[in-house]
Amino acid sequence: MSEALRRAVREANHTRYRAGQSAGHYESFFLRANHPARPLAFWIRYTLFSPADRPADALGELWAIYFDGESGGHVAVKKEVPLGTCKFDPTGLAVDIDGGRLDGTRAVGAVGSGGRSLEWDLAFRGAAPPLFLLPLALYDARLPRAKSLVGKPLAVFDGRLGVEGRAVEIAGWVGSQNHNWGSRHTDHYAWGQVAGFDSHPDSFLEVATARLRLGPLWTPPMTPIVLRHCGEEIALNGLAQTLWARAGVRYFEWTFRSESARWRIDGRIAAPRASFVGLRYYNPPGGTKYCLNSKLAACELTVTDRQARGAAPERLSTDHRAAFEILTDDATGHGLPLAV
Repeated sequence: MSEALRRAVREANHTRYRAGQSAGHYESFFLRANHPARPLAFWIRYTLFSPADRPADALGELWAIYFDGESGGHVAVKKEVPLGTCKFDPTGLAVDIDGGRLDGTRAVGAVGSGGRSLEWDLAFRGAAPPLFLLPLALYDARLPRAKSLVGKPLAVFDGRLGVEGRAVEIAGWVGSQNHNWGSRHTDHYAWGQVAGFDSHPDSFLEVATARLRLGPLWTPPMTPIVLRHCGEEIALNGLAQTLWARAGVRYFEWTFRSESARWRIDGRIAAPRASFVGLRYYNPPGGTKYCLNSKLAACELTVTDRQARGAAPERLSTDHRAAFEILTDDATGHGLPLAV
């Protein structure tokens, strides 16, 4: 392991925000996991938001969603409190937002908003090392303005949720602990993750397609992909690689393809509108972005190893265990009501 990688692993869950900084900033530590067999999932997000040039107005945000693909009765809640009452540790994973706490092995919290309520007490574990969607050098670079990584891939969760007063047992649900931050949200993106395919439970996918606005101009779509599969880490995430990749994003389906001298990955992630929850995200420079969030999507992946002469491409799939998020400036065109 290189020194740069050792440092990145060591600092994967260090908070990047510094108290009182005038530069706008958002930062989130989030957990997500799926039931082993049923279309049920949760997403819990501990967030710091500081608007540009107004550090005194910084907030701690506690978000939670319970996705119920059986009844369609998803529950989404959010709480906001002054950042001065919160804790975000710059030297490790230790967060406290109004009693909602997160560290490297446990998450607890409770939120009631809009007449809905969720509470949680969860333990999680996992031995897989952090996964970096971007090349390591970009995490300290000025661009891109938004960074993301997976602190604990294939995390296993146990404990309980309280969903509108109803107890939901969490036993062996598999997902991840994640960390993202930046001075502004990516202008448009699709993000996907599979923490164990139905066909290949030890494989892990992290993928995004992003477009950035530079003044009046837009970049072409960029699609980094990292797949851990059968002992290999297939990282198709160099800058040129992400620009060569092909992707098509629309409500509520996403296809992508990327290839190198050795590997080719073709993928599709999709879910019906009813599997999504609409959210409002504050943007540090100002304004609001809209996140269409599902943790119940299907994913089909075809992996071709060009060095394996005569071997057929491998097909990985899951019916409802994929994460799928779309970030947009469009508040209404997707037809999804905004929950929080």
